[in-house]
Amino acid sequence: MTKLFFLGCLTLFCFSPVVVFAADGKDGPVYTNPNEVDSDYAYQGEYRGWQRSRPSARSSEPVAVQVIALGEGKFAATKYYGGLPGEGWFGGTRYELTGKMTGDVVTFHSDQYDIVVDKESAMIMTRDGRRAGELQKMHRVSPTMGAQPPAGAIVLFDGTNTDHFKNATMTDDGLLMAGTETNVGFQDFRLHAEFRLPYKPMARGQGRGNSGFYLQSRYEVQVLDSFGLEGVENECGALYKTRRPDFNMCFPPLVWQTYDIDLKSPKFDEDGNKIENMRISVWHNGVLIHNNAEIPHKTGAGKPEAPTPLPTKLQDHANPVVYRNIWIVPRPQTAQTDRSWVKLPVQAAPVPIYQAMSR
Repeated sequence: MTKLFFLGCLTLFCFSPVVVFAADGKDGPVYTNPNEVDSDYAYQGEYRGWQRSRPSARSSEPVAVQVIALGEGKFAATKYYGGLPGEGWFGGTRYELTGKMTGDVVTFHSDQYDIVVDKESAMIMTRDGRRAGELQKMHRVSPTMGAQPPAGAIVLFDGTNTDHFKNATMTDDGLLMAGTETNVGFQDFRLHAEFRLPYKPMARGQGRGNSGFYLQSRYEVQVLDSFGLEGVENECGALYKTRRPDFNMCFPPLVWQTYDIDLKSPKFDEDGNKIENMRISVWHNGVLIHNNAEIPHKTGAGKPEAPTPLPTKLQDHANPVVYRNIWIVPRPQTAQTDRSWVKLPVQAAPVPIYQAMSR
């Protein structure tokens, strides 16, 4: 099992530490700095602990809750038996709750239990007032965060320049803004990238920090604030409108996240007829969410499939999504059938490990 590490103005957008608003105002405030947020943000996040269905300690079981801020003291939460997604919970029943802030706590009600959340912990109570569980706030970090490019990699962006991108914009603190594409296309490759979503508590759906990796300008791996949601075909980690992730590994907004993507392009015969579909593996925050998945066609508004590789885009949907530490390893022909290319070491970054790279 992969282990996740724990660490116990009116303008369109800007990257200063002040809150800004979308130009039309429909999505409310947009926060880009975790040190300058509303009071609700402190309650948002992941909580992990235990719950007892009966007074006996022998009935204890692991449980986790993801708390989502919706603005103006309103909240949603998703409860998981077994642990957090990718850390004890790998699919199954999700329990959705609604809550609101009262005083200095947020309370969620359900038929059997109430959950009372403060900024660092949560208490599960039965409806008759018995303490049924306790949880502590967790701050997860992807095990592939900061992964260094292996031998043979092309460093596309390291915060020093934007030479590998077209019409790119870099922030004052060395981050790459959405709304650019690579200068060249790549056929088969392993891509590592890190991204951070804005915090938009009043926004909903596709308005909540939308961007995406448009691989070869044809296949979009969605980037979106889908924290705590089901993880459907248009949410974070999905092959847009084509294939949902096996489960939703999205972290809260303003927390750095990782994608590690292995793409094998479709194959065409000499007459230009497709004879083999594209295949893709995606690790979101170090956890495999697409395992050598076969994708039969382009996604969304992508360019038509063809033998020629096209640039990879960082899609712009007028949201201040930023990127860092982007590198790519073109796959040599000698590694076409080598499955070691897509293996994710349990406690190491998912980088290619075939012999050609070690020379």
